Amino acid sequence: MRNLLVQIFTWWNSQTMGTRFATWRFGKRVGEDEFGNVYYEGGMSSYGLPKRWVIYKGYAEASAIPPGWHGWMHHRTDVPPSKENYVAREWQKAHRPNLTGSPQAYRPPGSLAVPGERPRVTGDYDAWTPGN
Repeated sequence: MRNLLVQIFTWWNSQTMGTRFATWRFGKRVGEDEFGNVYYEGGMSSYGLPKRWVIYKGYAEASAIPPGWHGWMHHRTDVPPSKENYVAREWQKAHRPNLTGSPQAYRPPGSLAVPGERPRVTGDYDAWTPGN
């Protein structure tokens, strides 16, 4: 019952009722990633490409899509990682949640949350004042 109410009244948790219906009606399950996100394909877009979407496990955060699935979602490859032996490159980073608003958020020197002054760099903007 709780899951049904969440799907009716929120869009950021897993899927909405509209997405559930569209997935049931038109979606073909393609695969699942290590986070539990499930990927679907079905129908054609106005560009003539198959529509692709993901149903997140839990909170809907686009950065939680692994690199291989990201390429498939954006039509950079037609073969999903579930049908090939995909290995992430060394420069592709693992997912980290968005830490904005948390104590672990990035706060550079000179920001409002950290005392001090940020270091001056070349190319800094010098404001115009009358008479200069």
